[in-house]
Amino acid sequence: MSEITLPPVARKVDAALAEIDAKIDWLYYLSPLGNDQMWQEFKDSHFTQTPKLSYPAIPSDYASLMQKLRDLPIDDIEDDALHVLFFEKQMELELQVELVQMRNTPGFKPISVELFGEAEPSLLRLARNILRTVPRVSGPADDADCEQVVKASEQELAAYRKQVPDLYSQVDVLDDLNSMMMVHHGHLKIAKSVKLPNERIYPLVAHEVGTHIVTRYNGYCQPIKLLEFGLAHYDPLQEGLGTLSEYLAGYLPPRRLRIIAARVVATDLALQGKDITQIFSQLHEEYGLQPVDAFDIAVRACRGGGLTKDSVYLRGLRELMAYLADDGDFEFLFLGKFAMGQRTTIQSLLDRNWLVRPRLLPRHLTDEGAIKRLKRVRNLNLEQLFQEEPE
Repeated sequence: MSEITLPPVARKVDAALAEIDAKIDWLYYLSPLGNDQMWQEFKDSHFTQTPKLSYPAIPSDYASLMQKLRDLPIDDIEDDALHVLFFEKQMELELQVELVQMRNTPGFKPISVELFGEAEPSLLRLARNILRTVPRVSGPADDADCEQVVKASEQELAAYRKQVPDLYSQVDVLDDLNSMMMVHHGHLKIAKSVKLPNERIYPLVAHEVGTHIVTRYNGYCQPIKLLEFGLAHYDPLQEGLGTLSEYLAGYLPPRRLRIIAARVVATDLALQGKDITQIFSQLHEEYGLQPVDAFDIAVRACRGGGLTKDSVYLRGLRELMAYLADDGDFEFLFLGKFAMGQRTTIQSLLDRNWLVRPRLLPRHLTDEGAIKRLKRVRNLNLEQLFQEEPE
């Protein structure tokens, strides 16, 4: 970790915000239970029976987190740049507490839009254009299972630990997970039921480990603790980097780009009040998504009463590609978890030696093919960001 220390009040607030962030755990409380069973029952109903989503219980003292946030001495922070960053995070965490408390109520959608945005017209046009123009191909067969994904993930983490022995991430297999793979509190979670093409294992490991775990580790090495957990609104850049890493690692298939675009369409439909079955029907029948993909996207969009988080994947990818087209410093983006809009502030703190350059970089960036693909990306339109065959 860095030997640089923040001023006393800033250091206290930074540590407190990071501690509260871990307790809020909003995505856990908005993640439906029994996902595999829901899909099977929906399929058995010939895609007509809208599932009812159930969630983990919210702790009885959850609302007390709001008071803890409001008690922090934000206004006493000694540095203007740190004050702005920490104030933004305080406001975001308050909204996240409200989001969980408003689960399945009319107040949920407005808070979700404030936190994650919506499917704004320009983003919706981009999404629909991708769904119209990117090939509808299924790609290779799902010939890999959980055991193979776990093995590849553990090998990747072991390779990183040769560079940084204090990398503490582990691999956990779960019976019930909303995604095939995800990073939660710095650990890689893999669904026991995961099935995917063998050619997709490394790109997805590059996404989860090479982006989310690498940036978390680099944030851990910074004097600002929140760069490990994430500054306000860090999700779009994180997911943009993660998705791009799949392309750089050699295989972002058309199906994957279409899924990311379909999430924006689903977000828009959920905000209009459409239910899971209605969203599924439009994605499957109008845009030709495979049933399992259409169902997963529809459920994700309807979480909590209309969660708009899935719009950040395409938005973040669009922002990232514009940054790269403008010859942006790619490695800089891995020094921790922050938002693209905060990069000027982050750079100023770096220039003042209050931050350090990334200690760890994604392993796939050492590959000559990935370096060539990164150069190619700087001149691509987003609609072209896919590979019909593994490279």
